[in-house]
Amino acid sequence: MAKLTTQFICQSCGSVSPKWNGKCNDCGEWNTLIEEVVETGKKKVDAVHQNRISSNPPVKATTLAEIPRKEGERMQTAFGEFNRVMGGGIMKGSLILIGGDPGIGKSTLMMQVAGYLDSNKETILYVSAEESVHQVRGRAERLGLEKAPILLLAETNLNEILLQARNLKPALLIIDSIQTVYLPDLSSAPGSVSQVRECTSAVMTLAKTEHITTFITGHVTKDGSIAGPRVLEHLVDTVLQFEGDRNHHFRILRSLKNRFGSTNEIGVFDMNSRGLREITNPSELFLSEFSQGITGSVIAVTMEGTRPILVELQALVSNCNYGFPQRNTNGFDQRRMTMLLAVLEKRLGTPMGTQDVFLNVASGLKIDDPAADLGVCIAILSSFREWSIARDVVFIGEIGLGGEIRSVSSIEQRLMECAKLGFKRLIVPKASLKEAELPKNVEVIGVNHIQDVYNRMDEWLADLQL
Repeated sequence: MAKLTTQFICQSCGSVSPKWNGKCNDCGEWNTLIEEVVETGKKKVDAVHQNRISSNPPVKATTLAEIPRKEGERMQTAFGEFNRVMGGGIMKGSLILIGGDPGIGKSTLMMQVAGYLDSNKETILYVSAEESVHQVRGRAERLGLEKAPILLLAETNLNEILLQARNLKPALLIIDSIQTVYLPDLSSAPGSVSQVRECTSAVMTLAKTEHITTFITGHVTKDGSIAGPRVLEHLVDTVLQFEGDRNHHFRILRSLKNRFGSTNEIGVFDMNSRGLREITNPSELFLSEFSQGITGSVIAVTMEGTRPILVELQALVSNCNYGFPQRNTNGFDQRRMTMLLAVLEKRLGTPMGTQDVFLNVASGLKIDDPAADLGVCIAILSSFREWSIARDVVFIGEIGLGGEIRSVSSIEQRLMECAKLGFKRLIVPKASLKEAELPKNVEVIGVNHIQDVYNRMDEWLADLQL
C-alpha cells in the first residue's frame, strides 16, 4: 500500500536528503533544500504492460559508422542577434529554456520571436500561464504584431496544454512560464520542485515525439540562476539567460548551454516602448557617452563569447574619512579589484590603504574578463593621480600578483574592434603580440609589467587646453 513521505530536494544540484539541513551535503550550497511530499510503496505492474515489455525486441548497439548522418533543420527569425545565439537559427524539435529576472522582457522577446519568424505560414501556439489573453494581445498591439498568426491559450493545466499541442501540431510552442503550470496528478503546488521537474519532462517528451519546437520561460532565484532543480537545465537542449538592468535600456541574451551550437555567443538588444531592437555594434552603444577630460575614465576591451566589446571603466579614489576604506564595485568582481589594489600598492608604492575606491562599468554592463585588469588599474591610477587619459587609448591585459602583464585570448579580434572604432594607441601584453596580425594605421604598444605602463603614462595623457 502506498504512503506519503517527506523528502528534501536541493534546488542547486537536485540531490535528495531525508531531512532538512541548512547546507546541502553534495554541492555545499546554503538554504537550497526544499520540502517535497512523495508517494512511496510498491505498485503492481499490470500483466498487459508486463507482456508488452517482454515482447519488445532487444535493443541492438550500432557503431558510429553505421548511423546515418542527419542534418537538423533550423527556423530563422528576423532577429539576427537571436539567430546568432541559437547557433544559426532555432533547431526544429528542440526544447529551449529561457530565464531572466521578472520584468526583464522575456515575454516580449518570445512574442517578437514568434511574430518575426520567416515562415509565418506555420502554426504558432503561445500558452500564457501568467497573463490573460487580453493582456497578451495588448502586448502584441504595442509591438505591432496584432496581425501575426499566433494562437493564444491561457491555461495552467499541463494536460490541457499538451492535448491542444498534439491536436494543433504547431511548428512553435511557447509556454510562459514553466513555474506556473502544473500536472493535476501530483499533489504538490505549482512551482514546487516536483511539479517543475515533471512538467518539464512531459514537455520534453512532447517536443521530441511530435517534433514540436518548444520554448519555456523560467523564473530565476536571487542570485540569478534559474529556479528549480538543476535537472531542469539537463532536460532541455538549450538554456538562454536574458540579462539586463532595469535602469538601462539594453539587454543581453546569453547562451549557457546549447546542444546545437556554441555557448560562446551573446546577442545585444535595445529595449524601448516598441519592444526589443537588435544592436549589431554594441561597442558604439557602451561608448556613446564617453567624454575626454574626466579623470578615472578608461577604455578597455572585454570578450563576450566570441564578440569583442569596448567598455568604459570609471574609477573614483578619495581620502578615507572613516576607520576602514571602502571598496565598492558595480559590474566588476569586488574581490578581484581588492587584489589589483594590493598589486598597485606593493609593486608601485601607491598608498591605497588610506583611500576609498569606487569602480563602475559604464552602462550597467557586467564583465568578468581578466583582460580588463590593466584598464581597471589605469582607471584607479588616473583618479588617484588626477591623470586624464587620452580619448584614443585602449588598455588590454591581465595583471598577475607580481605586477606582470599576462597575455590574453583573442587578441586579434580585440585589436581589430579597436581599430574599427577609431582608436589609435593600443596598450597590450607583449607576449600576446608574438603571432598576432596587427591592424594597420594603429600604434600597438607591448608592455611586460605594470611598472612599464606607469613609467610611460605621460605619453598617453590627454592634451587638454585649460
